[in-house]
Amino acid sequence: MPFLNSIARMVKDPPPHHLFELSEAGVAFAQGGQIGFEPFEPGTLVVSPVVDNIHRPDVIAKLIDRIAPQNGSSKKRRPAAVILPDYAARVSVLDFDSFPTVAEEQLPLIRFRVKKTIPFDIDSAAVSYCIQPGGKKKVEVVAVTVALEIIARYEALFRNAGFQPGEVTTSALAALNLYEGEGVAVLAKLTGSLLTVMVLSGDTLKLFRCVTLEDVTEQEILAVLHPTFAYVEDELGSPARKLILCGFPQGALSGLKCEIEPLRSRFGSPGPFNAGLLGYLEGVGN
Repeated sequence: MPFLNSIARMVKDPPPHHLFELSEAGVAFAQGGQIGFEPFEPGTLVVSPVVDNIHRPDVIAKLIDRIAPQNGSSKKRRPAAVILPDYAARVSVLDFDSFPTVAEEQLPLIRFRVKKTIPFDIDSAAVSYCIQPGGKKKVEVVAVTVALEIIARYEALFRNAGFQPGEVTTSALAALNLYEGEGVAVLAKLTGSLLTVMVLSGDTLKLFRCVTLEDVTEQEILAVLHPTFAYVEDELGSPARKLILCGFPQGALSGLKCEIEPLRSRFGSPGPFNAGLLGYLEGVGN
């Protein structure tokens, strides 16, 4: 699915040599054809949309430097793409009966629509958006909103390590590049206690939810998925054909009455902490 939405800005050409995906579990990375993962100790990074996520910046900084040491003789910053945890941002799927064609008029309208749905001040937030293709009666827009304080702390980690974080996105949005299919499908991504659920109709994102689970049990997960399937039938007029899983153990949710398959990547099996990274690589065609 050729859809990669950045929070802060877009860098298309050339793709950065360094790529990092952060989660509470650690940092996944790709550079020079090498893909790896370095774990964090518990409490190093705690994901939130409203308070600082980086609890031990010194530890993360040392780990990043170990992954990609700075060249002491060069003062030029290295381009990097940074993938944030889903719960650090808010993703909204908006529809408009009419939508301005001028970019200067689009962003204020989007900020107005999302301001009552986010848990932080819209005036202190970065907003990025993508107009989805194919809308006939309505214009559908995916908007990503993140508190400036949150994104600034993530970017500071990499600036201090000699990087220029030119592109910033979220894990699930980057992972959408791994999905190719027709009809209606539900993609569920489990990352620790965070469950991200997306409804897709072909190449169009129809619904995005990211919730924290008190207990990571099948019952808790189904309590999120069942209303999602009901939404699909009510709003899209047909049941979901597939449930695509990422970060789940093999055989999970086998009792559901739909086709279930794992998310796949030509770079390896996407897991709970690197699906965005592999999706980004798919999107840039590395």
